[in-house]
Amino acid sequence: MINPFKSKKGLGRGLSSLIGDSHIKTSNNKISISSIVPNKNQPRKFFEKDALEELTNSIKERGIIQPLIVRKSEDQDDKFELIAGERRWQAAQSAGLHEVPVIIIDADNLKSLELAIIENVQRKDLNPIEEAESYKNLIDNFKYDQDKVSQFIGKSRSHISNSLRLLLLPDKIIDMIKFRKISQGHAKILLGLENALLLAEKIIKKKLSVRQTENLVRLLKKKPRKNTNQKDPNEIATENELADKIGMRVVLNSKKGNSGKITFEYKELDQLDRLIRIIKSNY
Repeated sequence: MINPFKSKKGLGRGLSSLIGDSHIKTSNNKISISSIVPNKNQPRKFFEKDALEELTNSIKERGIIQPLIVRKSEDQDDKFELIAGERRWQAAQSAGLHEVPVIIIDADNLKSLELAIIENVQRKDLNPIEEAESYKNLIDNFKYDQDKVSQFIGKSRSHISNSLRLLLLPDKIIDMIKFRKISQGHAKILLGLENALLLAEKIIKKKLSVRQTENLVRLLKKKPRKNTNQKDPNEIATENELADKIGMRVVLNSKKGNSGKITFEYKELDQLDRLIRIIKSNY
């Protein structure tokens, strides 16, 4: 039997090999669209309206070219749970189809999730948050670690780690990423920043590029220079008192160990002569 996944563009070896690991009961089968229920582990939550409408129109013209992948529902008799192809399923409903072509396979919850993730990741259908949540699902519920996720998905461990870190951002920023208001590149820059939300809003308002955002954060991270003019109030009071007495500016610079220096600033020779007379008359 010809593997229907081998020649389809967009489904890489990962999905094909996973299908091969499962026992295919039926190929090129059609079932009622109403007998299909959503996948509770579907990694994709956000579907762009315009893209869905385009697919709906395409299905009206040509039908569904690539079968949906389903398994028998565990908790509903005579129902099939969708594993891969939810966008096609939604578009088929909008197009008014009553039946859809499917591949029915035996798959447990893990295999179902793996297939759904592989299809979406390889098609680049997931937004960065959906991708991160998929990896987290594998780790939290199916005892994967980051290395195993990396090997399974075919992406570097650093990619997996950076993806998961996005989930540490505030909820409002996560929503911004989901709805593509800011990019994953922007999001990586915001990680760990106390004012991340404020910066995210500025990125959207000013339409900042990733490079512009990097430069902005770099400027904000620069520590302001310490103000060396800050002085003890007692020193300031002494400076003012001396200035009133001798009629010129006086600056006290205290150092550690009770040392320091005192500076008298004169603007003309008469002031200097006056200062000299005061010192001589008292010492």
